[in-house]
Amino acid sequence: MAAQPDEASGSGGQGHACVGVKAAESGGVGAAQRYAWLENLLPPVEQVRPGLWSIPVPWPRSGLRYTLSYLVSGRSGPALIDTGWPTEHGWTALADGIKQTGHDMAEVRSVLVTHAHADHLGMAGRVREASGALVGMHPAESGTLLHRVAPQAWRERLSGWLRTRGAPDDQLAEITDLMAGAVGFHARLARPDFDIEHGGLPLGAGTTLRAVWTPGHTPGHLCFYDERQELLLTGDHVLPRITPHIGLPPGAEGDPLGDYLASLRALARYHPAEVLPAHEYRFADLGARIEALLLHHRSRLAEIEHAVASDPGLSTWAVSEALTWSRGWEQTRGPARQSAVSETWAHLLHLQRRQRVINHGRDRDSWTPGPRCSAAD
Repeated sequence: MAAQPDEASGSGGQGHACVGVKAAESGGVGAAQRYAWLENLLPPVEQVRPGLWSIPVPWPRSGLRYTLSYLVSGRSGPALIDTGWPTEHGWTALADGIKQTGHDMAEVRSVLVTHAHADHLGMAGRVREASGALVGMHPAESGTLLHRVAPQAWRERLSGWLRTRGAPDDQLAEITDLMAGAVGFHARLARPDFDIEHGGLPLGAGTTLRAVWTPGHTPGHLCFYDERQELLLTGDHVLPRITPHIGLPPGAEGDPLGDYLASLRALARYHPAEVLPAHEYRFADLGARIEALLLHHRSRLAEIEHAVASDPGLSTWAVSEALTWSRGWEQTRGPARQSAVSETWAHLLHLQRRQRVINHGRDRDSWTPGPRCSAAD
């Protein structure tokens, strides 16, 4: 599941701003992109720095509207960082965007994937077929592709997970039916040709683009830091306006929220002149944005802990219902509701690790305050 917007935003009315704009002409960091976002337009292809371009790839029927792919010059030819959601319209936009940089799709030598969600990995396989490019991602992300299961087994896993989380039977069936079609689609996404390790130089020795492992949104999420040009490409890890989804898929284990918070704090030691995210628009002041994200999750954890202390025995589903959602719980349906419950589940697991809450349930969650929590906290 990709990052979730703070408010609903349809893709209807999406248009095109001017193309081929240089960043220096846009009136400040990300100004052209931010204007396009506010006006519900597709932003322009931009040369952010010499040898680095931003290419928007439309994402139909998504509140995020587009993915920002980046073309980076390399010694053996250009590399793409992320490719966008796989549609014919998206493919045309990506190919046309590459041409505006002075290159051609056939020249692309590698695809560096921030993470394996379809709006990032989606067209990597097609790029590979068109150019012979090699696809790279972090090994922890490659592992998530291997865990994908057959459609019927996935339905049973999701259904059992929702039932244990406390989903009503009618909601369980609705969510499972609505999400079932995505299984085969995601199973067709490209597998990687090579690993990108933390600290590695995926464009080769002597280049300045360095991989930074930032688990949380997904286990193998990568950012890329260009130390010479002082640019940080953040994928979905840090976005200018919204909070990336932090959840735990059915059958998965761990503490993704703990991983995400630790990754944010580790990223705070970087001081780029510009942050280049995969959605919305470029921005400056990474430190301020990281602090805002940390504050958001502290507030969310406190809200969840208060809900459990106020009404012990709630299921994860019931805790989700008690929380504040930007669009309102009643406005979420299907995958959006599953995403909300998954996010609540991840926060509860993080609190459980800190002994702030305890889950007494087996067949169905039952959350109560832990030894380090009280209603007075």
